[in-house]
Amino acid sequence: MNQPPHVLVVDDDPDIRSLIKDYLEDEGFRITTAGDGAQMRKALEKEPAHLVILDVRLPGESGLDLALHLRQSSEVPIIMLSQKDDVVDRVAGLELGADDYVPKPFHLRELLARIRSLIRRSEVRADSDAAPSKDKDNGEEALRFSGWLLNTRRRELFSPDDGLVELSAGEFNLLVAFVERPNRILSRDQLLDIVYNREAVLFDRSIDVQIGRLRRKIEADPKRPTLIKTVRGAGYMFTGDVHRG
Repeated sequence: MNQPPHVLVVDDDPDIRSLIKDYLEDEGFRITTAGDGAQMRKALEKEPAHLVILDVRLPGESGLDLALHLRQSSEVPIIMLSQKDDVVDRVAGLELGADDYVPKPFHLRELLARIRSLIRRSEVRADSDAAPSKDKDNGEEALRFSGWLLNTRRRELFSPDDGLVELSAGEFNLLVAFVERPNRILSRDQLLDIVYNREAVLFDRSIDVQIGRLRRKIEADPKRPTLIKTVRGAGYMFTGDVHRG
């Protein structure tokens, strides 16, 4: 029998660690908690996690430092916990490779939904990576634009020179949202709903951050984008000529 998913909760507040631990264990998860970076590393050496919940404000190494450390060595999904008004910290976390954030105070049911969504996406990616190698375009599962090839089943992006480009879960989902809706203006609210399954909140810049990261990977000049264009006051538009197969 497969073991339940293992979630590592890193927060210096013991009450928050206990609250999350009790709730998620009731929902069938295995939970390990840590109060700082040193404890986090020890926990991960003992057993890898399927997902890490990481508070931004930690003693010693900050959550941002730890997010960078995690992303340099693995693709484990990361949810950052931040204070509601810490916009800079949330943006920085996403820039460093976090997959999502939850502002404090938070609803446990919302946190649970985010966890399940990220673990599900991670498992789909792992299954694709473990599948027998096939032709990278794989018929109808391939979307082509401007020399690029996006394989939606294997969650892989190939550049015009045939190189494999690594994308985070958020970047991949955002690119699929654009490529499946070419030449259409998509507002931030629409993109948040498509990519994260949630509504925008005031000063929410997560989509802008993800688009900035994605542009650095697919645009010849990210400062003068030709594929993902900003439509002032309205949102973004993907202008590539998209073909299936």
